[in-house]
Amino acid sequence: KWGMLHKDYLMKHKKVLFAKLLTQGKLYQHCAEIEKQARDMFDTLVEQIKEAEGITEQLKAQDQMAWVGAMNGIRNAAEEIVNAEVIFA
Repeated sequence: KWGMLHKDYLMKHKKVLFAKLLTQGKLYQHCAEIEKQARDMFDTLVEQIKEAEGITEQLKAQDQMAWVGAMNGIRNAAEEIVNAEVIFA
């Protein structure tokens, strides 16, 4: 997901870097590294935000709809941060 987003970003906005990676045969490796970095950052951010906002398994058991809403918001926020700092940087 994020590797392909980054590839598209490079192709449209960083054409020289895209061409360099492509001709050196390093584009796939670069995108795979970005994918891993983005996934790791996303997972860490989700856990940090959950902890900071007190979103627990207890809340999930008590009020599943509130938990789902909170988790969706947390995931969206984490994805926006990853996009800004890793994918479109």
